[in-house]
Amino acid sequence: MTTRHIRRYRTNLRIERDNAALYARLAELATEARLARAYRRIAEGEQANAAFWESRLREAGATVPASRIGLRVRVLGAFARAFGTEFVMPTVVRLDHADHHATPVDRSGHRDHFVVPVPSAPTDHRHRTQSGNTLRAAVLGANDGLVSNVSLVMGMAGAAANDHAVLLAGLAGLVAGACSMALGEWLSVNSSREFYQAQITERAERLAVAPEDGVRHIAGIYRSKGLGRDEAEHLAEHLAETPRAALDTVVREDLGVDPAELGGSAWSAALSSFCLFASGAAFPVVPYLFLHGHAAMLGSAAATAVGLALIGTGTSLFTGRGMLFSIERQFGITLGAATVTWGVGRLLGAAVAG
Repeated sequence: MTTRHIRRYRTNLRIERDNAALYARLAELATEARLARAYRRIAEGEQANAAFWESRLREAGATVPASRIGLRVRVLGAFARAFGTEFVMPTVVRLDHADHHATPVDRSGHRDHFVVPVPSAPTDHRHRTQSGNTLRAAVLGANDGLVSNVSLVMGMAGAAANDHAVLLAGLAGLVAGACSMALGEWLSVNSSREFYQAQITERAERLAVAPEDGVRHIAGIYRSKGLGRDEAEHLAEHLAETPRAALDTVVREDLGVDPAELGGSAWSAALSSFCLFASGAAFPVVPYLFLHGHAAMLGSAAATAVGLALIGTGTSLFTGRGMLFSIERQFGITLGAATVTWGVGRLLGAAVAG
């Protein structure tokens, strides 16, 4: 047994233990008994998977590391406690999928116990997915603000601008970028709502003109979910007796949206985009409110480093990559962007000065 195999087994053991601890935590926090049972069942499966890798390590004569809960599990558990298990579930599923496929291993004799809990209704699943993607959107929105504004601040600093000019440029970049993000999000969500509304109107007219086609379509939906032909047709005919219920079913299944929400509020999306971008963009600017000269520039760099560490940590929650790797990658990307704009600012500053 090579050192590489043992290292891989320990990695798999850590993944399975983290998954078991995370799903056990979700089972404790779940508000629905059905979901709590599903989470506990998954946790038991992951514990069995962990026991498998423990046995492989013992067979190889390697030491089995002590069990400990990772930071990622603690953070996701805290989010689940604060915002509900549905907030983190899409991240958890992506993370679980990434972990199980990150490193190809020999699983001979290893039964895969992973079972994804299926909500009782398609719309419940989509609601959970949309709410869970809020975490990803929050991290990426803050990242956009931080990277763009630190590049702007470094560009102004490279041009040898005074502290007042750098501060004004940073604040202007914060406000302009946040407004641009908010407007873009408002247009995106509003356009989506208008599209869905047009689609709903078209389907409502089709159901009114040809209700028999609607019955066949709804029956086909339920047959695709595993119902027999007779049961599916009976259910479809029952729904067709209430046009609103029939339309609701068709819209939810065909378009994947709740007719009452149509993808959410455009104004709410715009406000959240504004705040998220501004929160990230504030990191490199705030030190210039209190410091001057090189101290302000160093303070800006330090604040940016803190922001990048937080964003890198948040990124690792939904990418499945290690926290250290995510933070290092975040630093590398931002350093590259800031270096380019600092150099351009330096050249332009020299050219303008004559």
